[in-house]
Amino acid sequence: MLFRLVTFISVLLLAGLAGWLLDGIPGALIGTTLGAGFWFLMDLRRGRRLIRWLRDPEAGPAPTMFGLWGEAADRCRRLFRARELEVSESEGRLQAFLAAIQASPNGVVILDAQGLIEWCNLTAAAHLGLDPQRDLQQQIGNLVRDPVFATYYASHDYGHEVTMAGRDSTAQRPVQLSVQLHPYGEGRLLLLTRDVTALAQADAMRRDFVANVSHEIRTPLTVLSGFVETLQSLALDEGERARYLALMATQAERMQTLVDDLLTLSRLEGTPPPGFFEWVPAWTLGAQCEEDARALSAMLYGASSVQQALVFQDAPDLALAGAANELRSAMSNLVSNAVRYTPPDGRVDIAWQRLPDGRLEFSVTDTGPGIAPEHLPRLSERFYRVDRSRSRESGGTGLGLAIAKHVAQRHGGELRIASTPGQGSRFALVFPGSRVRREVAPEPGDAWPAPEATRRSAR
Repeated sequence: MLFRLVTFISVLLLAGLAGWLLDGIPGALIGTTLGAGFWFLMDLRRGRRLIRWLRDPEAGPAPTMFGLWGEAADRCRRLFRARELEVSESEGRLQAFLAAIQASPNGVVILDAQGLIEWCNLTAAAHLGLDPQRDLQQQIGNLVRDPVFATYYASHDYGHEVTMAGRDSTAQRPVQLSVQLHPYGEGRLLLLTRDVTALAQADAMRRDFVANVSHEIRTPLTVLSGFVETLQSLALDEGERARYLALMATQAERMQTLVDDLLTLSRLEGTPPPGFFEWVPAWTLGAQCEEDARALSAMLYGASSVQQALVFQDAPDLALAGAANELRSAMSNLVSNAVRYTPPDGRVDIAWQRLPDGRLEFSVTDTGPGIAPEHLPRLSERFYRVDRSRSRESGGTGLGLAIAKHVAQRHGGELRIASTPGQGSRFALVFPGSRVRREVAPEPGDAWPAPEATRRSAR
């Protein structure tokens, strides 16, 4: 401000002095007036330069000036720099926020007050079949035409979520989406989508499990109740009484088997995976499976004129690290299923194979009716049956494959299923190479080592 005042007075003095030298006092007055006008014109020119730059800061750097206008230009320049830095930081935070939303497993769509799409992440695009670039500024109601969503969107009642079919949902692979709109700002909406297919399947499996357990237990209980009432109300001879008691014992055994399988599944899910302290020879597992399979085949088809062909390949000189009772249960379940579903004139092959990568495969191949492809993904679910009447006739509980799958997973392996309708099925347990080691089988006539001795030798 002082510089401005000094320059103004200096210009007036110089102009007045020049006028006085030329024409005395009248000239001094004229010179002073002209000097004041000149100073104001120059000051106005400097102000216009600053205003021109303020109107378009991107056109060039701020003008370099002294005095009040120079200070104003310098302060504006610093304010612009601070604002640019703030905008850059805000842009960075916005991009980081959008990147976080982009990585979210849930879909996010931002809608304006007219329902036009302003932004959406890739998850929402996949859920709803949108194009993140092409569909910007498009009406959401024109792109998502599911009747459930259309009714929900038109109701303006967004206090709850709705479930609708996903874009890629099919009868074989259903996809369920949870969708909810959240109002914010002035009429704007935030659309959130979530894939709840797994939750829906889990809920359906839970309902099926409760219903199946109830049904499986109710059937033998009904039979038992009927026989008990008969024995209490009728005078039966010894033969009839013995026959009824035998049927009651069969139903009681069926319930006991079901309870045992349920307890086995509960124990498998509630205990840590087995370690590497116990090594179970493959030949002991094979021998136990063969004994169980031949006994079951004789019980089911002993009266038939044609007997099943049960072919057991010699077990290799290998041992598996794990729980002996679990391994035997899993393998016996595969073998017993094959025996139950293979007709009397059919064939069941039980084989062992060391895979090139060191893993060990135990497989059971039958010539039964086979299984349609749509049933294969669900075979290991609890109580899932392809043919319920056939399963109950054969005496199965519907839990064998579920147990086998859990045992395989607890030992780091997997259950493989392949089947062709009309040709038969193949079930295999594959165990990792880290749980396999060489174990020489005893010579015929030699005593096999007891399981406890096998554990001690492994230590």
